[in-house]
Amino acid sequence: MSRVIVIGGGPAGMMAAVAAAQKGHRVLLLEKNEKLGKKLYITGKGRCNVTNACEKDKFFENIVSNPKFLYSAFYDCDNLRLMEMIQNAGCPLKVERGERVFPVSDHASDITAAFQRLLKEKGVQVRFHTTVRDVTAKDGQVTGVRLTDGDMLEADAVVAATGGLSYPSTGSTGDGYRMAQIFGHTVRECVPALVPVEIREAWCKSLQGLSLKNVTLTMTCGKKQVYQGFGEMLFTHFGVSGPLVLSASSYYGRCKDKESIWFTIDLKPALSVEMLDKRLLREFEENRNRQIKNVLGRLYPAKLVPVMIMVSGLSGEQKVNEVTRQQRQCLVEATKRLSMQVKGLRGFEEAVITQGGVTVKEVNPSTMESKQVKGLYFAGEVLDVDAMTGGFNLQIAWSTGHLAGTSIP
Repeated sequence: MSRVIVIGGGPAGMMAAVAAAQKGHRVLLLEKNEKLGKKLYITGKGRCNVTNACEKDKFFENIVSNPKFLYSAFYDCDNLRLMEMIQNAGCPLKVERGERVFPVSDHASDITAAFQRLLKEKGVQVRFHTTVRDVTAKDGQVTGVRLTDGDMLEADAVVAATGGLSYPSTGSTGDGYRMAQIFGHTVRECVPALVPVEIREAWCKSLQGLSLKNVTLTMTCGKKQVYQGFGEMLFTHFGVSGPLVLSASSYYGRCKDKESIWFTIDLKPALSVEMLDKRLLREFEENRNRQIKNVLGRLYPAKLVPVMIMVSGLSGEQKVNEVTRQQRQCLVEATKRLSMQVKGLRGFEEAVITQGGVTVKEVNPSTMESKQVKGLYFAGEVLDVDAMTGGFNLQIAWSTGHLAGTSIP
């Protein structure tokens, strides 16, 4: 029996503690907050998108950074095994659109409650309001942790499941990165991911509150396309947000020239350029003597009409029968390619996850153990792995936490 300390009571930490206790180890879970799973309470808009029920190939397609590193962890505890574990712990689950998995109750607290039952059942000791200053080691072997109040706690193994930098109000303040660097670990630059995006165009602000559904968003860096997706997005006072934009933001870091990043929206992806032009012609023929601003409301949301008129070089007061073929083609082009320049990402306060973290080359993918010091394990967001929205990031946390816990000898 080993003495195991798990730092952090989020999804990765709770899972690591349960898995280590399942093996018969004496486990102490340290949480700086007043309760476990604080960040879980705000995931999925408070409903907790606990995982995604897709096939394994689809799962890895949704991993943005270092998917191969996660092979062992996912096969050790995949989405189906996780779902079974949570349901057996008394929390029924349901699968919704996009294979997203939620508790039937739509309450994130029920996921945390399920894990609290498992922790109690396995005999895990939990200490709240306890902050770890650093991990201690001697001769390349972990010996325990030092708390901020100076207390020393001995352990044969330590799991760092400290989270990243996103939503710092939940306690994610990057403690694990500092702990890792003390032992010579490289930490890849951390940036916000799955985060709203700021846009340079002033007209964007006039669309605040407008939600666009069933559109295609393309992100380019110079001439290179780095992301394309279909779905929903939202205009804000600073730029854009919503599922499409959050997903695109995860590819921001891949662009070296940040000044050359553009978003292009296809407002009518179901229509080809020719089909759209015919649709416009039909609308124009039926409303020849009306002003253009009073006709386009049948094609676009009301808020969007003035913007489409402006970017197309038209005048809202212009009569439909005065619109030239060239002007109509400009309107078609703007509809299929409404472009805006990316100014930058919003901060960690609004980011769902952190991109970057402890370099995976310095962590054993078969065990999650550090290659720098024996007995130190990493799990969850502290690692340089991240994914798209849809429950994939939480599955990374559950899987790496479970593998870390079961790998402790």
